Amino acid sequence: MRWHWVVMLLLSVLLHLIFIGSVSDLIAFPSKTAPRDNPASSVVSAALIAPPAPPPAMPQVKAATINPKPAKRPPPAEPKPASNATPFTEAAGTPTGEPEGVTTEAASPSEQPENATTENGPVSESSPTYRIALLPSAQLKFDIEKTPANGASMHGSGTIDWQTDQQRYEINGDFGVLFITALRFKSRGTIEQTGIAPELYAEKRMRRSETNTHFHRERHTISFSASTNSYPRLGDEQDRASIIWQVAAIGRGDPAQFYPGAVIPITVAGTRDATAWQITIVGNEQIDVDGKPLAAWRLLRAPRPGSYDQTLEFWLAPEIGWYPVRLRYTEANGDVLDMVMRRLNVSAPLQSD
Repeated sequence: MRWHWVVMLLLSVLLHLIFIGSVSDLIAFPSKTAPRDNPASSVVSAALIAPPAPPPAMPQVKAATINPKPAKRPPPAEPKPASNATPFTEAAGTPTGEPEGVTTEAASPSEQPENATTENGPVSESSPTYRIALLPSAQLKFDIEKTPANGASMHGSGTIDWQTDQQRYEINGDFGVLFITALRFKSRGTIEQTGIAPELYAEKRMRRSETNTHFHRERHTISFSASTNSYPRLGDEQDRASIIWQVAAIGRGDPAQFYPGAVIPITVAGTRDATAWQITIVGNEQIDVDGKPLAAWRLLRAPRPGSYDQTLEFWLAPEIGWYPVRLRYTEANGDVLDMVMRRLNVSAPLQSD
């Protein structure tokens, strides 16, 4: 009996196994592990399709420029008749409407424009007529004291040679301080009815190049190597060396012109321009020359307000032939150069070529 139940149990188990095997292909059971990639199911076939061709580019057309209607121009003005007088610019002193450096023939005094001025004064102004008596040729030696605006005074010496034969003249100056030549200048020209008529003025300062100022007789102009300025030459202009000797010749030939407050107007050319100087006679003073007192006229040239030019003072002694016995230059920065004559040697006149 016992074996009978065992056989029945085994048959029952076998029948269940056969049943389960027959339905396993119809029912899918979930699996705990992820299924492996199936190449047949994961690969997707695709065909590459070429992109459509871009449409043809449209030709670029520049925008048309619409020109406005031209404005109506006013009718040209009738040309005015040219004036004989030549206007000058205030800054450079050159004729307006002409390139720099071009010189023009100066008009006569009656044709000069009224009140033609530069920043330093009239461009050219004819001086009054004076009786002139030139000083005899001489050599003057000076003691020099230079006093800077900020610093100690320095001492030196200087010489001025004045030579003339009543037809031509020549001036040579040489000033030095502490055995160093601080200034060297030269002026030469002719003697005319108006007095000294310079042709060339040359100046050489320490650590600077030499400059030349030309008084052109044929072209009636004054020109400069240090600038392109040009001024008319009327014939009575002076340079910075000859001015003292011209004023001394006025005092010697026309002493009635010397009195306190009198003014002598003279156009003076420097190294870069020409300026109308107003030389004022301050008064009569005593000057010690080599220990001897001399009466001398003190003259002053003060620059226009706002100018950086120097102030010039000089003393002329009628007792010794109107020679300059003292000169004093005051710069715009306050430096002072004071020169007092210590020796006067009247020499033979200049020999003409």
